[in-house]
Amino acid sequence: MTILVSLSLCHFLNDMNQSLIPAVYPILKDSYRLDFGQIGLITLAFQLTASLLQPLVGSYTDKRPLAYSLSFGMMSTFCGLILLSLADNLPMLLAAAACVGIGSSVFHPEASRIARLSSGGRYGLAQSIFQVGGNLGTSLGPLFAAWFIARQSHVAWFSLAALLGATVLVRVGSWYKAHQVARTAKAAKAATHGLSDAQVGRALAVLGVLVFSKYVYLASLTNFYAFFLKARFHITTQESQFQLFILLFAVAAGTIIGGPVGDRIGRKRVIWVSILGIAPFAMALPYVNLATAGFLVTIIGFVLASAFSAILVFAQELVPGRVGMISGLFFGGAFGIAGISAALIGMFADQVGIETVFRCCSFLPLLGLATALLPDLRQKPATA
Repeated sequence: MTILVSLSLCHFLNDMNQSLIPAVYPILKDSYRLDFGQIGLITLAFQLTASLLQPLVGSYTDKRPLAYSLSFGMMSTFCGLILLSLADNLPMLLAAAACVGIGSSVFHPEASRIARLSSGGRYGLAQSIFQVGGNLGTSLGPLFAAWFIARQSHVAWFSLAALLGATVLVRVGSWYKAHQVARTAKAAKAATHGLSDAQVGRALAVLGVLVFSKYVYLASLTNFYAFFLKARFHITTQESQFQLFILLFAVAAGTIIGGPVGDRIGRKRVIWVSILGIAPFAMALPYVNLATAGFLVTIIGFVLASAFSAILVFAQELVPGRVGMISGLFFGGAFGIAGISAALIGMFADQVGIETVFRCCSFLPLLGLATALLPDLRQKPATA
């Protein structure tokens, strides 16, 4: 549990720091007279390194475990934040964003592997504890930025958080190094599902569809729910931000629940409920009054967030011994899908209006019907 809490803390620090990049865009735009295309380039530099590199890093460390790579990744984030605080031209800003992205790519697959190793057989619980730190960091990072970053140089203070994370991860790396033999033995022992390579490939494709459904719909909520409320109910910005906080809190709470429930009742059942189960609430959301919308979005955020832990552990059990690659693929894919879909949804909203966008996105949870195509894995009882 000490290792899991340490990983969750560092996940909080990592995702908080990476969320600072879009939070300081207004400062950078005004300071250097950047246009929206140049802002997009900074986002691209970050997303390419933060999402596309993750499965490559995970695949490499599956074959050559690097005990202290997590600390190295956090130091890359440290360097990126220092560079971001000092940058005075676009190439330096791009390099800073790339450094933060590299840190994220190194952190997620290896941290997920260590979370699984330290789980004592309760893989879903371990992933939930690990992931809730990241969710809290992503949601609180922009808030901290609003409080503490008045000018570009203030970003350097957040590098201390990365330095703290690197220090904690040195101790985690020492524990990991001592348990690598056990990790290898468990990975070899885990290959018990009896599925063919073609069946595994189809199951991974189905999980990819489910991740797509979850993160595109979640991106519509986290990025545009406040705008939807203002357009439909004409509430103030402060009131809409409070409603968004309720959503983000529900997402964090749901992240904790999904993993341990999956350990007990089976991950396929959790996936069924967490994606398809929210469809009636999602389809009703664009048409109800404000009070009911707050109630529905709380249910949606809580239930939908429980899916990712179950999906990730299901995928890891499909491909035993490749925890790093699978974790990198799904974490990187989720991050990339969320970023790209937010941009596309924004452009669509400019054309048809935010209320129409919410009506269209409300059908995405119906893709949860694809869960029926997942195989039933033989799940062993959790061990202490």
